[in-house]
Amino acid sequence: MDNYLNVMRARREQILERFYAALDRAGRPRDAARLIAVSKTVGVDETIAAIQVGYRHFAENRPQELVRKLAGLADHPELPEVRFDMIGNLQKNKINQVLGRAERIQSISSLELARAVSERAVRAGLVMPALLECNVSGEESKGGFSPDEVREQAEELVGLEGLAFEGLMTMAPAHDPEAARATFSGARELACDLRSRMGLPLPVLSCGMSDDFGIAVEEGSTLVRLGRIAFSSEYGLK
Repeated sequence: MDNYLNVMRARREQILERFYAALDRAGRPRDAARLIAVSKTVGVDETIAAIQVGYRHFAENRPQELVRKLAGLADHPELPEVRFDMIGNLQKNKINQVLGRAERIQSISSLELARAVSERAVRAGLVMPALLECNVSGEESKGGFSPDEVREQAEELVGLEGLAFEGLMTMAPAHDPEAARATFSGARELACDLRSRMGLPLPVLSCGMSDDFGIAVEEGSTLVRLGRIAFSSEYGLK
């Protein structure tokens, strides 16, 4: 595990170098965005290693994994405090596992899901921070609101109790830098439109993953979600 910890530490330094360079290119302050370590493919020990090298913000895409990670970390009270967001498809029968555990749901992908989360959150006496997952690229393989759908449903979404919408989340086409840039700039523009429609500041833009996070930061992302690049020594930094 010591070797893995050293690899993680060196990898984080390389990531931060690229991350800050992208912020500098965009003329943005160094604290304008933050890194999320997506721990969905690793165990508790690897998550602990990530905490030890400096990560404080994590994300899981399965409620049962979120529960498992939090239980494992609870056995290590000496570790610094961290937060977990929920990403990925959230089934309605798993909502209760997320409420009170995740600090934000990044994947509110439909009005139906938003209504279900709202109902459960109100019942639990919670207000759940959330992002609207939007399919800006228009790919059929990706979920989320289309830009037109989220505009049309903005008024009802903002009226749902138990949800505090903080911004948008999107994913870009893989291995296509030009399409990624268009997707991220489109998400930024969509957020600007929704601010006036919803009367909310919507400051959070969750864009960019292992292959395209530099482009995302240049286009205004405030959260970048890093999985393979953060945890796998076999992932090549380009």
